[in-house]
Amino acid sequence: MKVSEPGDKGLQERISPSAWKTLVILSLIATMVMYAETMLIPAIPDLIKDFHISYGMSSWILTAYLIAGAIMTPISGKLSDIYGRKKMLLIVMGIYAIGVSLGGFATDIYQMLAIRIIQGIGMSMFPIAFAIIRELFPRSKIAIGQGVITSMFAAGAVIGLVAGGHLIQNFGWNATFFSIIPVAIALLVIIARFIHVDESHLLANTGQGKTNAKNKIDVQGAITLTVSISAFLMALTMVENGDGANAFSVIGLAIIGIVYMVLFAIIEKRSNSPLVSMKVLANKIILPSNILIMIVGLSMFMVFQTIPVLVRSPSPLGFGEDPLMTSNVQLPFALVLLIFGPTSGFIIAKLGSTKPIIVGSIISTIGFADLYLNHSTELLVSINLAILSTGLSLTNVGAMNVIMLSTPKQDIGVSLGMSTLIRIVGASIGPAMAAMYMQTHKTSLPGVAGAFPTADSYNLIFLTATLISCVSIGLALVLRRQLGKAPVTN
Repeated sequence: MKVSEPGDKGLQERISPSAWKTLVILSLIATMVMYAETMLIPAIPDLIKDFHISYGMSSWILTAYLIAGAIMTPISGKLSDIYGRKKMLLIVMGIYAIGVSLGGFATDIYQMLAIRIIQGIGMSMFPIAFAIIRELFPRSKIAIGQGVITSMFAAGAVIGLVAGGHLIQNFGWNATFFSIIPVAIALLVIIARFIHVDESHLLANTGQGKTNAKNKIDVQGAITLTVSISAFLMALTMVENGDGANAFSVIGLAIIGIVYMVLFAIIEKRSNSPLVSMKVLANKIILPSNILIMIVGLSMFMVFQTIPVLVRSPSPLGFGEDPLMTSNVQLPFALVLLIFGPTSGFIIAKLGSTKPIIVGSIISTIGFADLYLNHSTELLVSINLAILSTGLSLTNVGAMNVIMLSTPKQDIGVSLGMSTLIRIVGASIGPAMAAMYMQTHKTSLPGVAGAFPTADSYNLIFLTATLISCVSIGLALVLRRQLGKAPVTN
């Protein structure tokens, strides 16, 4: 028997009014979080200047947030399986609200990184949100629910880029954080009042209050994973200097990363309650889907780190524009996500996941290749970002849909947490890799203070992204073959 795609059964199943209401609330959360992230993107050059940091160090403004999210997403997913989706959603949302409330008060890079870590913990709410959608929506309509949430991420990006550009230009980057505080508080109240999830299964899962080894949190796994990811990313950051001592440090950090990654795999294999289920991860359908999602995360955040620097660097090394123009250049990327988020969901609901994933991977590769060849004007950059966004949206929604349909219901929290972790790992590598190229290929201009990335840095960034995107095409073809062989999971 084969895995049944949404298109196999048609669209005859109905979505309840309660499910739609919950979807709207979860979509508002997605809008707020993406608004919070994208509004800060045009300010990256300002933060580099105000905090007196390098391009390599600036990548940690995104990376610290992402590492915290990477570690906490599987933990939150596991806790939601044990204690309930709504309870954990409220707790994590509360942590996020604290983080964004503190953001505008940061006075140096270390305070900012600590605050970003708190915000990253809050990002772990999304595997919980997708798990709620899986429980409330009919199997044939899951892609629609997921597509709507994805589109609201894009809506948040649109609002964030437009509002962020204006706020930064007129009031400074601090104002971007202050603008989120009332929204976060309002959403906490709305979640508590209006989201209702059937969690009668929790009593059985928790052994009626008795200690259950499978319900313990894998602390050792979390620590080893944190050390491994941090070591690899610190190595990328330190590549910015070319002296021998730094090369020795980079090698040392890389070895630490490898050792702790091996330890993490051993711990997870032996754990009764792993952060990452090796059995689920090794599934021939779920594994390529997760790698595709990682590539999507890497691609998106590489763009977020690179484009603001390109647009705001002085001519001829960049376009010499202000924060508002930085937002406008990236706006087509967000607008296309807004259109293709729900559209991808309906396409997948009718046609299945594999064709859109293949087409999306090809389009993403074309977008990065053309960005590599043509990024000499703001218009060319905007057009290629729109092409790239189309492909990433199709690939992401399709791959997530395959994972949700292929994972047994009892493992869905852990599986989605694991998938989000893998996506965030990719997303944390993206800005670090871009910053490494910008830091190692920079020069100064007569009469202009500071040093700025050269054309070679942008060429290397976009070429690297193109080659990585080529890998996604091969993975999409592998996934199509595996889907044709796989049994149904329920």
